[in-house]
Amino acid sequence: MNIDLSGKRVIVTGASRGIGRAIARAFAAEGARVAICARTEADITAAGVELADTAQAVIARAVDVTDTAAVKAFVDEVATSWGGVDVLINNAGQGRGGNLDTLTPEQILEHANVLQMGHFRFIQAVVPHMRKQRWGRIVEINALAGTQITPDGIPSVSNRAACIAMAKSLGMSLPKDNILVNTLNMGWIDTGQWNRHFKEMPAGSCTREEFDQMVLKVVPAGRFGQPEDVTGMVLFLASDRASFISGASIDIAGGMQGQIAYYPTLKREFNEAMQARVAARAAS
Repeated sequence: MNIDLSGKRVIVTGASRGIGRAIARAFAAEGARVAICARTEADITAAGVELADTAQAVIARAVDVTDTAAVKAFVDEVATSWGGVDVLINNAGQGRGGNLDTLTPEQILEHANVLQMGHFRFIQAVVPHMRKQRWGRIVEINALAGTQITPDGIPSVSNRAACIAMAKSLGMSLPKDNILVNTLNMGWIDTGQWNRHFKEMPAGSCTREEFDQMVLKVVPAGRFGQPEDVTGMVLFLASDRASFISGASIDIAGGMQGQIAYYPTLKREFNEAMQARVAARAAS
C-alpha cells in the first residue's frame, strides 16, 4: 500500500522525545513538512536538527500548551509559512498519578489544563486553516487508561477519558468540513519511561528482566509496544487511505483491555515483595 504524505504540512506536539519524536521522524521520512513543538527549547531544537535530514521542511519551536496565545501564534506561523496545515498530531501531555487521599482539586485542574485544554487549544487553532482548504486530519494520542478505567491515577484516568470523548465528539462534528478526527489510545509503549519505573523499585531488589515480567503480565501480546507500532497507524490515519474514518477510538495496547485495572495492585504487591527480599538479604 502506498501512503503518499510527501509535502503534507504536519504539526506534531510534544515532539522532543518519545512517541511524539518518533511520529515526527516517521512523517519526515515520508517527505512531509513537519512542524514540531515542546516545552524545552534546547530539546525541541535538537529534534528539529535531526528531522532536517529527511523532512521537506522543518519548523521547531518551544511552545507552552497552556498558553492559548502562544499555541495560536505557532499554528499561524506554520500556516503562513506553508500556506496551510493538513495534519495535527496532538501528542503533548503526560500521565499523573494520585488518588482521593493524595490529590487536591487544583492538581487535577492543572493536569487538565495541560492535557484536555492543551489538545483543545491546538484543535481550535488548526481547524480554521483546515476549513479554509476543506481538508484536514487530526489524530489524538491518548492512553488506554482513558477507556479502561483503573483504580488509581485519577488525573490521568479522568483527563484521558475527557480527551477521548472530545475526539469522538469532534470526529462527528467536523467531517462535514472534510476534517477527520480519531484517537489512538496507548498501552505500554517503551520509549524509555520504563527505565524510570524500574529505578523506582528498591535498589538492588530485582533484575530488569524480573521487573519486565511483572509489568507484562497484563499485556496479552507479552511484550512492550515500540514507537513503530504507533507510527504506522498515525501515518495511515493522516492519509487519503483513511478518508472514511472519523470518531474512531483505536487501542494500541497489544490486546490489553481490562487487565490494566489490575496493574496498580500488581505493582504494589511486587514492590512489597522486593522490599521484603531486600530486608531478608540484610538480615542474613
